[in-house]
Order: sequence, then C-alpha cells, then structure tokens
Amino acid sequence: MPKFLLKRWYGMHMVLALSFSLLLLGILTLHHWMYGAIGIICLIGLILYALQAEKGFQRDLRLYLATVTHRVKKAGEGVIQELPIGILLYNEEKAIEWVNPFMTHMSGDESMIGKSLQEVFPQLVWKPEQKRLEFTYNERVYEVMVRSDERLLYFKDITDFKELTTRYHREKAALAIIHLDNLDEVGQVMDDQSRTLLSTSVAGVITEWANKHGIYLRRITADKFLALMEREALDKLEETRFDILDVVREMTADNKIPITLSIGVGAAATTYIELGQMAQSSLDIALGRGGDQCAIKIGNKLTFYGGKSNAVEKRTRVRARVIAHALRDLIHEAEHVIVMGHKQPDMDSIGASLGVLKAVQLHNKAAYIVMDEGNNSVERLMREIYANEELAETFITPEQAIRLVTGRTLLVVVDTHRPSLVIEPKLLGETSRIVVIDHHRRSEEFIEPVLLYLEPYASSTSELVTELLQYQSERLNIDNLIATALLAGIVVDTKSFAFRTGSRTFEAASFLRRNGADTAAVQRLLKEDLSQYVKRARIIMNTETYRDNMAIAMGDPAENYTQVQVAQAAEQLLTLSGIQASFVVAERGDDTIVISGRSLGDINVQAIMELLGGGGHLTGAATQIQGISVKEATRRLKEAIDSVV
Repeated sequence: MPKFLLKRWYGMHMVLALSFSLLLLGILTLHHWMYGAIGIICLIGLILYALQAEKGFQRDLRLYLATVTHRVKKAGEGVIQELPIGILLYNEEKAIEWVNPFMTHMSGDESMIGKSLQEVFPQLVWKPEQKRLEFTYNERVYEVMVRSDERLLYFKDITDFKELTTRYHREKAALAIIHLDNLDEVGQVMDDQSRTLLSTSVAGVITEWANKHGIYLRRITADKFLALMEREALDKLEETRFDILDVVREMTADNKIPITLSIGVGAAATTYIELGQMAQSSLDIALGRGGDQCAIKIGNKLTFYGGKSNAVEKRTRVRARVIAHALRDLIHEAEHVIVMGHKQPDMDSIGASLGVLKAVQLHNKAAYIVMDEGNNSVERLMREIYANEELAETFITPEQAIRLVTGRTLLVVVDTHRPSLVIEPKLLGETSRIVVIDHHRRSEEFIEPVLLYLEPYASSTSELVTELLQYQSERLNIDNLIATALLAGIVVDTKSFAFRTGSRTFEAASFLRRNGADTAAVQRLLKEDLSQYVKRARIIMNTETYRDNMAIAMGDPAENYTQVQVAQAAEQLLTLSGIQASFVVAERGDDTIVISGRSLGDINVQAIMELLGGGGHLTGAATQIQGISVKEATRRLKEAIDSVV
C-alpha cells in the first residue's frame, strides 16, 4: 500500500492524540487511581479497535484496486478490439505481425498476419521521414499515421470527411462579371433596329450558355452581366476554356467590328464583398490586357483564357482628353516630375519619356528622366540627346533620382507597368504619386498608380504620349529632336507602320510630322552596324521549324546578345513563307536567357510567354529566365507552345 495511505493511521496527528491522552490519564491517576485505570483500559481498547479498522481498510482497498485494474484492463482490451481505428504492427521486413479487428474488417482478409504490407496494401507507400499520409483502398479513403520507431500504423477512415470537403468546394460560390467590350463602337455604324437586334442576339447566346451550365445570370447594364455560379460549374467552364468567348466573336464576325467579351471571375473568397472585389479586379485585368478574354482569380492565383484577338482601337479621344487633363493637374500639384521607363530602354521608352518631359516643361515644372545603361539600338539617339545641353541636363542616374525624390514628387512610368521591369524599383516606394502610361497588355504583376493610361490597342507608348501632348496646351511648340524621337518610337514598334497600326497611329505620326519630326533623321537613328546585322544573321541560320508553322532559332551559347537583337531576329523570321509565329532563344550575358516571340495574329505568343513568366501582346511578347541553358529554355518553350496551341 502506498505510504501516503498508511500515514492515514500512524501519522503525526495520531501520535500527538495518544500522547495527549496519556498525559491526561496520568494527571487523572494522580487524583484518583481508579478513574485512571478505567481510562487506561478504555484507551487500550480504542487502540486495538483502530488497528482492526486499519487492517479492514487495507483489505477493502486492495480488493477495490484489484477490481478497478481488472475493469481497466478489460476496457482497454475492448477498446482495441472495438475502436473504429485500425492498428497494425509490422516487423523489420514490413511483414504484418498483429492487427485489430478493424483492419480485418477493412481488408476482408482474416489471414493477413504474416503477409507483407506490399501484398495486402499495394498502394500504401511512404517515405522514411513521413508521419502522415492518405491512401485509397476498396473505394474508401484512409488517413494513415506512421510510427516508424514502433513499427506501428494507425488507420482512420476519412471518406465521409473527404466527400464533405469535396462537396463544400464544389458548392462554394463564384462570381463573374461579363462585359461586352466594344458594343458602343459596333453600334456607331448601325441603325437603332440593327443595334437592338444585335444586342438581343448576343444576350440570347450568353443566356443560353448560362442556362446550359447552371449559372444565374442578370443583366445589370447594356454591356454588362452579373453571373453567379457554383465552383463545380466554374471548373467545367475552365475545361471548355470559356468557349463562349469564341462563340460570341464568331457569331458577330460578319460585322465590320466583331463583338468580344471580357469576363472577370472571383472565387475562393471568405466573404461576398471580397468575392465581388475579386471579380471586378479580374475584369479590370482582362480589359487592361485588351479584352476578348477571361481572367479568373482564385485566391491569389490568376488564370487567363482567350485573348485570341487584338484590342479594338477606340474611335474617340475622350479618354485621352480626360487623362491629359488629369495629368496636367497632377503636374501642377507636384514639386517636380521624374520620368522612368523600363530596363534596357528602347526607342519607344526614350521617345515617350521625352514626350512626358515636354508636357511637364509646358507647365513650367522641373522634370528629369531616369536613365541606366543604354544599348546599341538607342546609341545614336542618346548621342543626339547628349549633344543638346538642355536635354542632356534632364537625364539623371537612378542614384540621383533616389536622392531627388520627395513626398511631393510625381513619378511617371512609361512603356511598362511591371515593378520588376522599371529601371529603379526603389523609386516606386518613395512616392505615392505615380502615373503609368503603357500600351502592353496588363499582367498579374502591376504598379498601383494614382493615374493609369493603359491602352493595349495603341501601337506604342509614344503614340499615347503624343495624344496627351495635344491636350496640354493650345499653342504647342515641340523641339525637333523630341518630335523625331516620338516618331521613331512609333516606327520601331509598328515595324514602319506594318503591324499594330490604326487610324490614330497615323494621326499621331501626322501631328509629329507637322511639329518638326524629321523622317530622314528617324531612318538615321534606326540604322545598325554591319557587325550587328551579321550577328543577327547567325541566329537566323540556326533555325528549326516547329509544328510546321513556327520557327524557333537559338543563339550561340558561347555568345551574348542584347534584347533588341533577339527581338529583331524574331521579327525577321516572321517574314519567312509559311511561318505564323517565330521565337528566338539566346543568352543575354548575366546568366539570363532571353526569349522573344512574334506572331502574325493567329497564334497568341503572349499566352506562351506568360507560361514562361513573361508577357506582352498577342503578336509580340518576351520573357527572361535565369539560371538555365539555351537548350533547356528551348525545351520549356516547346512545352509552353504545346500547352497553348
């Protein structure tokens, strides 16, 4: 018996009580010996009774403990036998040594002891460091807890939980906003009756598509629909790659301008407010990429479908005028303005920067252009700029720009909207006054500006800046060099007005020509050295045809190429007979592989480049990959082509 229980009988309290009793009996005996003798006899009797009671307590306690031990042991054996969890012991050779009845019922094999785990459960494989895994057996899903040190496995049936999780995922709400991209532009060339019939027929097709997939559809404006669906319906739509985009475009293909859809979808949000914000954000991205596509945002993941047509040029300049006036107000409020393009600036980036510089100077504000290391494609233009003392003073280094920026500085980013591509990303965090002017399709990575002018239909950023200049002042006097640089930017991005050229492109070029742009000077600025021409020709010599209508060229792994050289080689490959898309893969020199893609419009090179971490336009896109070889980059490029085309 434990000592703490025995102390119940012979502890200090009993010793003190007996001692005190003997003292009182001694005093009583001195006064009257007969009463003392009686007291002693009574005390002895009490002591004998206490001893008997102690023995009885010990006997009853042992009996109780034995009963409890038996019950606990019996209950433990019953739990192991009846517990709805499987227990399996195996030896060093992974042969089964012992199982509880749950395992026998689970496998239906009463003679599994002695058999190997691989024989009974062929799907049950785990790594040495793995502590928990799931596997399917007899159409049931089990969670297995591995105790390798004890060579012990616990099996828990989680089929119902898995089915409930799947059902929760399948029935979770997803919200979509469907936008008719160019309904107004199409309607301008139609009478009222034809416009109404067209709108009704398009709405009918969308409604039929929604009913087919179990989507609740509500038209909220003339060109917008709100769609509510379950996640299961969204997954099925992704399997069809949102074919409604193709259906509507082909249905209206007979029109001068076919109607296209942009769809923004939000899913996996915790609240309906967040769901609506995700759907609107996805739609903004789809529109920023030129429309005719669906952008799906599930949590933090963005997925795109469609994008098979170029953005439609807007016929009116209302947005250009509004943006120009907003830019003018921001310039007036700013202390000074810093203009920044992308790394390795090209003719369009520098031309647009000079155009913004002129717009700022028209309002008598100081402006500076951030410039890093140039490249061969803009070498002649930079020589002309540095020869002009007034313009040369406005070009500063990234370090100077960081020292110059304040809270009241207006930062204008041109020809890119991706933070990772700007010349000095630190400047984006130094001021909240940021304006973005760009013509590339919007990517997932995006600068959050106070003013955004992103028009994928435009041929170049120089075209957009030229239009903004026209609304800055009634009396506009542009320096010949700035006008020439803007025109050169347009010429380069349109391949001398051969690609991505609209009526507004020619209007911008005409405006620049009237204001002093020198076309002969543009040709001089775009001339290249013979060595560069020969270097590009070597790339083209190493070209293979892929999937009959695509050309893939690889640069010499031992030689470095600029981004411009790679892009020019891709453009030249596109002139070959039977080639619908061209790609050039080459080493840039800083452990970076550059891939440039060009297309005539039937193949979406933007979608291909996005799979490789890049972006651009439907007909022109590029990407940069670090830490791999030219051969490995080419292999990844082919995989991306196969997944898109």
